[in-house]
Amino acid sequence: MAKKLYRKIKAGYRGTKHLVKKYGEKLICVRYVYDPEKNIKMKTVELVEEIENWTPNRQNIPWNKIMHIKVEYGEKYIGQLIRSSGGTWNKSKKYWELNYREVIALGLESRIINN
Repeated sequence: MAKKLYRKIKAGYRGTKHLVKKYGEKLICVRYVYDPEKNIKMKTVELVEEIENWTPNRQNIPWNKIMHIKVEYGEKYIGQLIRSSGGTWNKSKKYWELNYREVIALGLESRIINN
């Protein structure tokens, strides 16, 4: 089995001008596939079919990022839970600090303070 060779050119670059005229803004790139065993060259195009708004389900937050957690005065159980999971109390700012993995595991996402 012979190895196929590939070449990829972004829309608008040399070798794609006539395809940009044909497909317009929908053209993303042109690929050339060379198969030396069959002595053929294939030209393929990548096109945009549909564009719509999208919001990711989850922010890309590293698991070890320290999050600031709001706990109201008197919620001793929550404080003990955070402390037992490795959290620390920030005395000057008056919030708990805990890594994101533990925040998710404890179900405390709604208590995260946006800083």
